[in-house]
Parts: sequence; structure tokens; C-alpha cells
Amino acid sequence: MAEALPPDLLLDAYARGIFPMAESRDATELVWLDPHFRGIFDLGHFHVSRSLRRRIRKQQFHVTLNHDFAGVLAGCAAREETWINPTIAGAYQALHRRGNAHSLEIWQHSRLVGGVYGVALGAAFFGESMFSTRTDASKVALAFLVTHLAACGFALFDTQFLTPHLASLGAIEISRADYRRRLGQALRMNASITSQPLPDAASVLQRNTHTS
Repeated sequence: MAEALPPDLLLDAYARGIFPMAESRDATELVWLDPHFRGIFDLGHFHVSRSLRRRIRKQQFHVTLNHDFAGVLAGCAAREETWINPTIAGAYQALHRRGNAHSLEIWQHSRLVGGVYGVALGAAFFGESMFSTRTDASKVALAFLVTHLAACGFALFDTQFLTPHLASLGAIEISRADYRRRLGQALRMNASITSQPLPDAASVLQRNTHTS
């Protein structure tokens, strides 16, 4: 299945501001999207609510990077309606093996309970999907990921679309033209998601904005 979406083609699409989705798990064709408006996280303004702050401070979860990419991908696809079909899954597995796709995992009692995965290119990170089977696990994943990307020198965190959930965490919507400008700047920079260790809970709380 991965041969239907070669890694080089996928990376070239990201560099042009385009990304693929499938209409369903069983879809045999992909749709290439270039939205008029894009969702992004300002890496310096992630919103941590009072309840999320308490959750992070209690350190109920263990956070890892690239320990179970396949598990995170499967968790993201394990919903009634999904745009992750076998072609998509195979393509991102191939990108992960090449070092371009990454996952951040959330564990509780040695069980994978949440996570997020995406693609890194230059100093841009393209968030693809996230999942959670415990309260706030995906929010914790994003809080750690935003903090980590900033520490590693990333300049752009693309969320593709702006949802109410992402907006509550500080994501904003920008025009296609503004996105392409930011993307071009980020692609001319170098950053590595493995250049720094993952932050601890105290660092995440210190570096991000508190909201009620």
C-alpha cells in the first residue's frame, strides 16, 4: 500500500503546503488538500487551563518520543470515522522509518493512552492526528509537544485545520498566503526533534500560558 504514496512525493507535497487525506478507512483514493485557511500553534502561546495544569502537575502520565509510532497511528485510526486508510498508514510508517515522521506517546501504568504524530521538515512540524483514551491525555501530549518543538528550534506547528478543541488550547487560523510565507521561512531553517530531551512537567508549566 505504501507504494501508492511514495515518501518523496509526500514530503514534496508538505513543502508545497499540500497534504493528503482519505475520505474513509475503506477509500481507495486520496484527496489532496490546500485549505484557504490553516490552523497553527504559536509555539510560544499554548494555553494551559487550570484543570490541565493540575493534570500535568500531578504527573499521572509518562511521556515518550518515538517509542511506539505504530501504536499512536493505530490509536488515531481507531475511531468510527477516520481519514487514515491503509495507504495513509503505510506511507507514514515509511516516513517514520526514514526519520521524517514522529510520535509523542502518553502512557499510564505501561499502557498507551494517548499520543500525537506528525511530519518534520526543516523547522516545520505538520501535526497529523492525535488520540486519547484517558481524560486530557491528548491535551497533555500537545502541551509537551509544543514545548519540545520550541526547545528544538522549530518555527511552525501546522495543525491543518482549526477545531474548537485546538482553539481552546491556543491554536489560531491564518490565511493560505500567510501560511505559505511562514512555511517558506521554516523550510529554510534547520531543526531536529531529537536535538533536545523531552521537557519535564515543570518546564511545560513554566513555558506555556495559563488560562482559567
